Amino acid sequence: MSSKTLTVAARLLRRCFHKPSRVFQVDPVRLYYASPQVVTGSAVRTVDLRSDTVTKPGAAMRQAMAEAEVGDDVLGEDPTVNELQKFAADMFGMEAALYVPTGTMSNLIAVMVHCRERGDEMIVGDLSHIHIYEQGGSAQLAGVHSATVTTLGDGTFDLDQLIFKIRHGYPDPHYPRSRLVCVENTHNIQGGRVLPLSFLQELRSVADKFGLAVHMDGARVMNAAVALGVQPSVILQHCHSVSVCLSKGLGAPVGTMLGGSKDFIQRAVRARKALGGGMRQLGVLAAAGKIALSDMIGRLEEDHRNARSFAQGLLQCDPPLYQVDLTTVETNIVRFRLRDSQMSPAEFCERMAGVDEEEVKALGQGVQVLMFPHVGDSVRAVWHLDISEEDTQLAILKAQFVAQQHKRNSVRAA
Repeated sequence: MSSKTLTVAARLLRRCFHKPSRVFQVDPVRLYYASPQVVTGSAVRTVDLRSDTVTKPGAAMRQAMAEAEVGDDVLGEDPTVNELQKFAADMFGMEAALYVPTGTMSNLIAVMVHCRERGDEMIVGDLSHIHIYEQGGSAQLAGVHSATVTTLGDGTFDLDQLIFKIRHGYPDPHYPRSRLVCVENTHNIQGGRVLPLSFLQELRSVADKFGLAVHMDGARVMNAAVALGVQPSVILQHCHSVSVCLSKGLGAPVGTMLGGSKDFIQRAVRARKALGGGMRQLGVLAAAGKIALSDMIGRLEEDHRNARSFAQGLLQCDPPLYQVDLTTVETNIVRFRLRDSQMSPAEFCERMAGVDEEEVKALGQGVQVLMFPHVGDSVRAVWHLDISEEDTQLAILKAQFVAQQHKRNSVRAA
């Protein structure tokens, strides 16, 4: 958005702060993974930036699902699933791949296969999705203990700290046995950061030295590949296994691909069955996955561009309510903070999701922008295939409106 456009929008906004406003009913955004009520009405447009998991399959994907050739996948007889798994393995540069219902199950299966004995230990970042958002499934279901290393701002961790955390006393009965180290690429909590290839290479060297496996939670690894301008296999050559989500930016309704060696996948099939993930005529879903991997990766660059445009727009807002480091906006996630402590991230998200008469007058329509309060007193916004450049510009205008409204209310209160 040009500075001229912002100036015009600002003038429109200043005209409308002259009387109390009537607010359309909106439930407040309470916490991460909550679901605010969507405002309906002809004058309201919704821009859903809560997550790239909210995408819906398009017409071509739905048609492919309807026409998919199917068989019994538990018996290995679904041709569409088999084609998808072969395609994914080739793309990942790995020997084999397995279709799994969810990313959480895929990560858990990887932990179960790499850590073959109850009481084994994996080492993970303290801000990783596996550690924070997957209910401790590795301990709860697999009997695997977790040790943590400090997640740095770019999603990496210090390798010297990793080495310090590796157990060297096995088979001393006092200690668990270190088996696995997990990385996350791109890193969700740290705002979609891309792990440097040099870090992955050094990590693999350390893992090989101490006999550890490396698993990548690559839910958004395709975003990382697009950001780096490389094939996914260039990233994944440093890992023993990877979990790649099909239902985020790639737009499939469900599914994750787990990649690894043939032996790893054979063991993974057994673990998937034990966890209830064996499915029958699965080709209906695998057809969507084939389109996700073959047709949807290239367009991720558009999401990255829109996310950066939004971040730049926040910095141009007057008054300067928003704080964002543009160097951290590498993919489709923008994490930002509010400069005024009088407005909490939860309150900001509530205001962005609300629509009032003054906004409609200023912007010509109501714009409901859905976001989540995030860790560290921040706000997270995520771009995906259902968010256009126009949606992004509307989100910037709404952020400008909220900044102006907050300034006006603060002056009145003072």
